[in-house]
Amino acid sequence: MASIKSHRELRVYQMAMDVAMRVFELTKGFPAEERFSMVDQVRRSSRSVCANIAEAWRRRRYEAHFVSKLNDAECEAEETRVWLEFARRCAGLLQAPRLPGRRGRGPGGVHQSLQEAAHLRRLQSSHLLGELMKDF
Repeated sequence: MASIKSHRELRVYQMAMDVAMRVFELTKGFPAEERFSMVDQVRRSSRSVCANIAEAWRRRRYEAHFVSKLNDAECEAEETRVWLEFARRCAGLLQAPRLPGRRGRGPGGVHQSLQEAAHLRRLQSSHLLGELMKDF
């Protein structure tokens, strides 16, 4: 297994960045009256997923901080999903926002990847995970 040197190499970070950029593009077309409410909130939460993953990466040596930041990223991913649901329901601002590729790669794809990270976290005491984590 190759050693990962930066959070930017993490697949979950790359997916989160793709989603945040897609959200940015999608929200450009929202009505002006939503600029300071829905647009601002969905952009902030989608960007926060990336920021929390990056911060978790930097704090990976400290299990409690690492787990806390991954939890924050998962919460922000879910908040993004909620805002996108509001957008779909409010006059059909969005039509099922998805990026091409596996798992839909929308906020749900990021959420699923974060759930996988949480599952790995639960296995952290195992020898196998200890071997995997040494490369990080």
